[in-house]
Amino acid sequence: MAVLLGDKQRFAAEVGEWDQALCRVDLWAAGKWLTCDDNMAFGPQFRRDVRDTAAWLRSGQASAPPFPGLSPQATHRRLMLRAGTDDETEAEFEFRSRFRVLDWGPTTDNVTAHLFRDGDHLAITLQFWRDAHLAKHPEDAGEVFLATLPTREFVATLEDLVAALDRGPEPGPE
Repeated sequence: MAVLLGDKQRFAAEVGEWDQALCRVDLWAAGKWLTCDDNMAFGPQFRRDVRDTAAWLRSGQASAPPFPGLSPQATHRRLMLRAGTDDETEAEFEFRSRFRVLDWGPTTDNVTAHLFRDGDHLAITLQFWRDAHLAKHPEDAGEVFLATLPTREFVATLEDLVAALDRGPEPGPE
């Protein structure tokens, strides 16, 4: 039985059926289905990555937006200007990486997401980049989506997701 955690308009996760070590995990943010390309997560790795993100946020390490006066979407675009190009320096990569979030393996590698902390709230920016996704969803091309929510709400959803993954697969018939 699937369990929905959070709010799809801000951030939500749905944990579904297991197939041995793989678990169906659907994620939404800003009303967008993020795991539309691959929603079968390797449970142990995915759980660890989600748990680490929650711990990182609880520790207060998330950074404020790096470019004062820019919207979260404009900040996202600026961070991505040279990303993955031959001109991108290691320092630029490291700087951009400070804001990366939802970097939880193959299940989430179809979207680039950044997180910015503003007091007790978060802004999460999202951009789909795979050609196959953009061919099916041309309305997403070039769009940077924004989810804003209280930090404690995001952390609580992540912790609930970890707890759901801890339960693991339903025992099969003996």
